[in-house]
Amino acid sequence: MYSVDPATTDAWRSLLHWVIGRAELRWNVFDYPAPQPLSALWSRDDQGAVFMCGLPYALRDPRPQLVAAPVPSPPRYGGRACYMTDLVVRADSGAQRIEDTFGGVAGFTVADSQSGYFAFRHFLRPYQQARGGSLYRGVKGGLINAHGVIDALAAGVIDVGPLDSYCHDLLKLHEPGFAAQVRIVASTGSMPIPAFVATASLEESELDRLRRAFIDAGSAEDLRDVRRALLVDGFVQPQAADYAPLRERRDALIASPEVW
Repeated sequence: MYSVDPATTDAWRSLLHWVIGRAELRWNVFDYPAPQPLSALWSRDDQGAVFMCGLPYALRDPRPQLVAAPVPSPPRYGGRACYMTDLVVRADSGAQRIEDTFGGVAGFTVADSQSGYFAFRHFLRPYQQARGGSLYRGVKGGLINAHGVIDALAAGVIDVGPLDSYCHDLLKLHEPGFAAQVRIVASTGSMPIPAFVATASLEESELDRLRRAFIDAGSAEDLRDVRRALLVDGFVQPQAADYAPLRERRDALIASPEVW
């Protein structure tokens, strides 16, 4: 999810190798690059530590084991394991507020995404209710991820789209020229950040060692450069209750008309 370029891919790989070694587990690390569907990855039952969005986690049955969640280092996260959705327009757009994008074309990543779809719809709901009808003349989905949203904005295919804020911050660090093609006009409220989960059946001792290894990774001296590359201050163990509101919000939204 957060391998936005080769540098972050290498950093995540280094982190996971360190964690696996620390936890004394004989596991392999493999890449799963876009545009392969994350839903297919998350449906597997053999994953020891995989990033999973909070909404699919809350919807999945049986529920995976929560392992660890990153604490992003940029100040806007306040030292918490959270993120938000940045609503962005093309850098040279005349829009200064989200209201200025109404009447244009909105975009989203995939329809089962929290940050790339439901968070955007939830943010728009008060505006839709006030207007009593559609806000946009069109909507384009299937943009997959942050790169797809930025590409669509740069090409003039859409006028506004959602970016996972942590992914956005990583892009600004590692691909500043690419990220500079867009700018933020609004951001949603904070949400619990996607966490590493285990879909495999782990022994309690394995799970405990894995969790402690992630916590240790937050202060390991030899991972300082890795944490800097990943914009991570450390890791915490999240709780299942943290993600329950995401499912409740999603259920309310799909029960209401999809008026963009």
